[in-house]
Amino acid sequence: MDPILDKARAGQNFLEKIMNAIPGFKGYRDKELRRDADRLQREHVAARLETCKKVLNELSVGATRSGDLSIVNDIETARKRLDKVVARIRYADRGYAGFFAAVKVDEAALQRVYEFDLSLIDGAESVRSAGQQAADHPDGAKAGVSQMIQAIDDLDTRMADREAILGGLE
Repeated sequence: MDPILDKARAGQNFLEKIMNAIPGFKGYRDKELRRDADRLQREHVAARLETCKKVLNELSVGATRSGDLSIVNDIETARKRLDKVVARIRYADRGYAGFFAAVKVDEAALQRVYEFDLSLIDGAESVRSAGQQAADHPDGAKAGVSQMIQAIDDLDTRMADREAILGGLE
């Protein structure tokens, strides 16, 4: 069901497996594994989005060489928003602060956050796809960059939804 989480559980050493037999520790350890899996997933999404900068750079170079400066502002807007959402994804709250944390996040919320972070891959793919469309069709690059900005904004909104889940607002 949770491929990354299952992989993390399978990678436990002998001592960790023994410690899981201690009452209460297994649940704590599972939350730690879930947090690590969530971080790895978000790092993957952020790295995937970082690759979109190359497309933006190529579009910017092509636009300046052709003298079409009308798209340069849109490219810079996309680049700034992309940087913002990448940082927001990469450095987002992990959902579980530890064994003695003052604010606890219940297991259901952690599962929702984990599933939510898995769905961020689709958003990152939408950004990448819009950027690639703009690169492949230079005559329609402005529309492609606009789609890319919309996809980035959608991801940013989804990150706000994620924060609401962790804050107990949803």
